[in-house]
Amino acid sequence: MNLHACLILLILLALCTALNAVSTVPNVDLQRYLGRWYQFAYFPNNFQPKDCGLTTADYSLDKKGKIVVNNTCYQDKAGKTIKKQATGKAYPIDKSNSKLKVSFFWPFKGDYWIVMLDKDYRYAVVSDPKQKYLWILSRTPDMDKADYNNINSFLVKGGWDISKLEIQGSIK
Repeated sequence: MNLHACLILLILLALCTALNAVSTVPNVDLQRYLGRWYQFAYFPNNFQPKDCGLTTADYSLDKKGKIVVNNTCYQDKAGKTIKKQATGKAYPIDKSNSKLKVSFFWPFKGDYWIVMLDKDYRYAVVSDPKQKYLWILSRTPDMDKADYNNINSFLVKGGWDISKLEIQGSIK
């Protein structure tokens, strides 16, 4: 292959990567983002407990300004019996507060990118730069059908494979 063909191939690869690049929301008000979120849907992964009836994520600030993340998996949909809990820390990596690093087990860190956020902070969509992980979070265990359809449309346009989504909440 000659040099020109290699350059063209590299440019095409770069363009394809740019087209599928994950973008975050422009800005997140961390004070509004704190509190309880319900995991409405997610891509199953190897570090999250399976068969949870309900999963919550509680975000608060510690004395040093880092975000404390407390994830709870409940055996039942009512959230009465805890199956497993995990506590970690997160911190923004830029001024937008939409890209965070999170760690549940030092020294390992993961990307927590807020890619979609309702203007009233009723729901959020969190992923990573490679679209390997995905969580749809809601302030309530249920989600409005129009909101869910809007999120799905966003995800499909962004290149996520929504067939991998496991829905934990209910659509109303």
